[in-house]
Amino acid sequence: MIYTRPFAYRPNESEREKAANSYLMSVVAVIAGLPLPIINLIATFFFWLSHRKDSFFVRWHSLQSLLSQVILLGINSYSFWWTVSIFLLQDGEKITNHYIAYMIMVLIVNVIEFIFTIYTAVKVRKGIHVEWWLFGDLTNLICKK
Repeated sequence: MIYTRPFAYRPNESEREKAANSYLMSVVAVIAGLPLPIINLIATFFFWLSHRKDSFFVRWHSLQSLLSQVILLGINSYSFWWTVSIFLLQDGEKITNHYIAYMIMVLIVNVIEFIFTIYTAVKVRKGIHVEWWLFGDLTNLICKK
């Protein structure tokens, strides 16, 4: 699910720090805006926006972090609004086995993404290029040298 691959050059200290911070931005955003899933995407988007003209290493990792947040937005938003409909609407749905199963899946996906994010931030900070399954391929298609 996570691949470390050689990169074309050895990024300098500043590049490694910025690239690692692109992953840590989503972790900080989770802490700041936990109930609202869009906060992670907005924070990561603005980080990518501010660094989109940096070196290829920084741009690539900022974009991979952003793409992972786009996918999580859909999963987390659906769970958020499903929960709101259950607890706030009078004629809303009841808690069902489908709801519980979906919430467990959402929890597992978010925990895995959190672990991958921390792992990737540490590796990238050391200058090791890390590609996530699916997101790495998408990033390679979008991000050009």
